[in-house]
Amino acid sequence: MLTIYDHQGAKLSKGEGMAPVSDNTVWIDLLNPTSEEDAYVEKALGIDVPTRAEMREIEASNRLYQENGTHYMTAFIVYNIEQPEPMTTALTFILAGKRLLTVRYAEPKAFPLFLTRVDKGDLACNSAPAIMMGLIETIIHREADLIERIQDVIDKTAPAIFELRGGQMTRGRRLEAILKTVGKQGDVNARAQESALSLDRVLTYFAHAARERKDDAAIATRIDVAHRDVHSLMEHMRFLSSRIAFLLDATLGVISTEQNQIIKLFSVAAVMLMPPTLIASIYGMNFKHMPELEFLWGYPAALTGMVISAVVPFLYFKRKGWF
Repeated sequence: MLTIYDHQGAKLSKGEGMAPVSDNTVWIDLLNPTSEEDAYVEKALGIDVPTRAEMREIEASNRLYQENGTHYMTAFIVYNIEQPEPMTTALTFILAGKRLLTVRYAEPKAFPLFLTRVDKGDLACNSAPAIMMGLIETIIHREADLIERIQDVIDKTAPAIFELRGGQMTRGRRLEAILKTVGKQGDVNARAQESALSLDRVLTYFAHAARERKDDAAIATRIDVAHRDVHSLMEHMRFLSSRIAFLLDATLGVISTEQNQIIKLFSVAAVMLMPPTLIASIYGMNFKHMPELEFLWGYPAALTGMVISAVVPFLYFKRKGWF
């Protein structure tokens, strides 16, 4: 879908489809573009629109570069942060003269949020760099919300690891659920770290491009502020990574302790049953000459010996605290 935004005072007027690109056009948004829309934008702006495969390149030189005076910047951003499993997508910013072109294959909520703030007059939209900066600031704000959600989940999960209650089956199910929860938050945090690193690189290149293009000094100030915000988020995510790793180790340690307890019970039971088994084995033999077989109280005596030989190890193990 092709959407063209023209600057009109403090607002943006929206034109969908292949509307004409005028002198007031400051932003063109390509969402899941068709080949016809790509060709239209390339002809209107005199640039090459990167393909989806090119946007996914991991080399920095393929995501941050200049071509014929046009600056290309691609970032990986996290979206659908309200869902249990947020996703990552590539977003390309192209500064072509006085216009900004965004190319994306997903619908991050940051875009409608940015437009809402523009409609309220909270953000400037009088130039392509200002629009790009507003989008990046909104994306950073959304990522901060994601990190806060991860923090909340971890804060609720941590006490449950060390305060398990209930029977063996209940504890096992809870530990399995905790392990899945902590592991999932670790994956989400890793995605957020990748996004933050990508945004940090884009901001560094954007600062260079703004100086080269001689953009408004206010843009450079906003870039510096965004840089500090991203670095702050990255520092917090490193802390969360360490805490998640600790909780994973703690959960696995508790699971190992639970398993060892089960094995200990089986071992104690096996040792307790060894003496009775020995007595039963002796008097279960079929030799012809066994004097005890003629003993009137032999059967009760054998049963009593079995019980005593089982109870004595049980009391000994209990006194030692082995179970």
